[in-house]
Amino acid sequence: MKVAVVTDDGKTISHHFGMAKYYQVYEIQDGIIKGSERRPKAGHHVEGVSHHMEGQGTHGFDHGDPAIHNSMLSNIADCEAIIARGMGWGAFEAMREAGLKPFITDIESVDEAVRAYINGKLESHTERLH
Repeated sequence: MKVAVVTDDGKTISHHFGMAKYYQVYEIQDGIIKGSERRPKAGHHVEGVSHHMEGQGTHGFDHGDPAIHNSMLSNIADCEAIIARGMGWGAFEAMREAGLKPFITDIESVDEAVRAYINGKLESHTERLH
């Protein structure tokens, strides 16, 4: 299985999914991390369309083109879960629709969060969604 974590530096989980520069993707077999790789992540802009469009509702939920979220997720289609420290409801729902298990964590360390996921102890704090 593979798990993606949004990050800017490979060590800390980014505060906001949409603003993160990279995914750190971990390959896990039998509860052991077999390796990881950094993958680029598309940002809030796809083909000139802003994710933060004016007059389109609450941030992160009822605005923008679904293609934006799909583009942001295209590079982790082989993952089963994604870990972030915050995101909008729209991104969260797009992940679920894409078959990913999104986790919103208060853990800052990428490695610590992945270990918690492996051990079945990673809690998702949906109250952090906006």
